Amino acid sequence: MVSEAALSVSRLGILGGSFDPIHVGHLVVAEILAYELDLEHVIFLPAGQPPHKPTQTLAPDADRLRMIELSIQGVPEFSASTLDLDRPGPSYTADTLEELRARTGPATELFFLMGMDSLRDFPRWHRPERIAALARLGVARRPGVDVSRREVEIQVPAARGRIDIINVPLIDISSSDIRDRVRTGRPYRFQVLPEVAAYIREAGLYRRLQPAALGAPDS
Repeated sequence: MVSEAALSVSRLGILGGSFDPIHVGHLVVAEILAYELDLEHVIFLPAGQPPHKPTQTLAPDADRLRMIELSIQGVPEFSASTLDLDRPGPSYTADTLEELRARTGPATELFFLMGMDSLRDFPRWHRPERIAALARLGVARRPGVDVSRREVEIQVPAARGRIDIINVPLIDISSSDIRDRVRTGRPYRFQVLPEVAAYIREAGLYRRLQPAALGAPDS
């Protein structure tokens, strides 16, 4: 599923990830990159099975998707897509972009959004040349991560002149830390939107991965 609003714009951003759970850092990155890159729409694309995390057990697809929907409700320039969730096998970015390109047509310029840590690893991704040919790379600076754009362009020639690095507020929040906080009963509620904190609590997400934490007080 891809919304009609996403398919009808000339500059489209794609923000992929596990979103397990989505947090305020994801939202800040999406908002600032959309503004700085003049994007008309941003798709949040939860991965079915991230190829770089083959052994990680994710929260159910429906829960991760719902937390995204709760986070972006009321923001017409943001939407969630089940494109990767609907496709079996590893969620390869090149495959996703090829499918999006087929749906949008050549008039839409695609921007794949990522953090500096992802740019550092980009030359080792599956078919990086194809990704760079299909979409510009919109990159948010990350705390403590220094990457040479020139080095990436040398390793992936198709990326030459197609990497836009944008300064964003340094928000050091991670989904893995939030999951750990839920399991151990430590505070996390201001690292996600209130609707997501309530959903995590009411659905019992992440606590069930560690039975000893089930009786911990809500954050």
